[in-house]
Amino acid sequence: MMRKLRGAAVFASLGASVTLLASGCGGGSGGSASEDGSVTMTFWHNSTTGPGKAYWEETAAAFEAANPGVQIEIQSIQNEDMDGKLQTALNSGDAPDIFMARGGGKLADVVEAGQVLDITDSVSAEAEAALGEGVLGAFAVDGKTYGMPVSVLPGGIYHSEDLFAAAGITAAPTTMAELGAAVTALKGTGVAPVALGAKDAWPAAHWYYFFALRECSQETLEAAARSMTFDDGCWRKAGEDLEAFADTEPFNEGFLTTAAQQGAGSSAGLIANHKAAMELMGAWNPGVIASLTPDEQPLADLAWFPFPAVEGGEGDPQAMMGGVDGFSCSAQAPAEECTAFLNFIVGKEQQEGYAEAFQTLPASQEAQGVVDDPALQDVLAAYNEAPYVSVWLDTLYGQNVGNALNAAVVEMLAGSGSPESVVEAVSAAAAKG
Repeated sequence: MMRKLRGAAVFASLGASVTLLASGCGGGSGGSASEDGSVTMTFWHNSTTGPGKAYWEETAAAFEAANPGVQIEIQSIQNEDMDGKLQTALNSGDAPDIFMARGGGKLADVVEAGQVLDITDSVSAEAEAALGEGVLGAFAVDGKTYGMPVSVLPGGIYHSEDLFAAAGITAAPTTMAELGAAVTALKGTGVAPVALGAKDAWPAAHWYYFFALRECSQETLEAAARSMTFDDGCWRKAGEDLEAFADTEPFNEGFLTTAAQQGAGSSAGLIANHKAAMELMGAWNPGVIASLTPDEQPLADLAWFPFPAVEGGEGDPQAMMGGVDGFSCSAQAPAEECTAFLNFIVGKEQQEGYAEAFQTLPASQEAQGVVDDPALQDVLAAYNEAPYVSVWLDTLYGQNVGNALNAAVVEMLAGSGSPESVVEAVSAAAAKG
């Protein structure tokens, strides 16, 4: 469940668009086929405004133009609402034909439920070679492929170089002691040292995830993914680390009711408007921040550094954590048309457009050249050198355990929980299956 995704070795792309034969026949009972052989597919994604939303509209139109008789109906859903709405749709048997997927235990759950299409034999040889085994393998369950990656999203700490300079911080923190000193220096300037959108739970849990990445060995993380047991002392120690850090009051005022990515008052908005100096987030963050600056342009002084080392931790201090965003077809989707669309979106032109629209790292080596954001270039450099990369823990351990983990971390930060209660909540959710 944990995969080393070597950036330069695994980013690759398809070339030209995929064109369907005008047969109009597709496997499964999803979509909508008319008497003339035309097919309509529903498509859910999580970009509700700006260049990202426009990108998917243009990409769908390009696919339709290359494949007469195929129509794609798009529904954009706010990211924080996506998991719940998608699960409801899957369970009701009314799922979209094409939907977001992120691998890990969450994907394994829908595979086990028979809700997602096995596309192993439909992924083109070009796609397999272009994406590489590591990234494509993020959508593999028991040796079969159930989705196509579009972006690689390792995490770390984004920060304002201008606010660091104003606080006299001349180098990115590499240890927790140095991060603590940076927090103290930033408080003296009147800005929030760290932006946190704990209202959405998962951003707060990211802090626990990274402390666990530093405290737990790679073997412990992998073993927990198999056994779903969390009795190693490193899980409690990760909570203690976060509790100690939170006690220094590094987060923005009202962080428990702050959203992550919606509006100028969100944690990303605080960074975008120089109201806070740092945010722990994945590689989608530059694009989100850019959409929230006053001129809706990339933040010129945005930079990035890896999560600091933790003294005495058993995890490799250079290890990284992140995810691979992509898309899957529902079990009822028209198989031929749906997998053709998945192959299409990893083409070089589409991947370059994706990277530019979302200001992020594409899953394509050929498209990687369009990444010119300095922060993202630093992410990619660290990613290429990382000894191993873990999937986000709420993705790795599946929706039930992941949700319990995220909620328990917020409770601890709110003062109604503890490091021990985090482990207890996760263990209880795992025991329920």
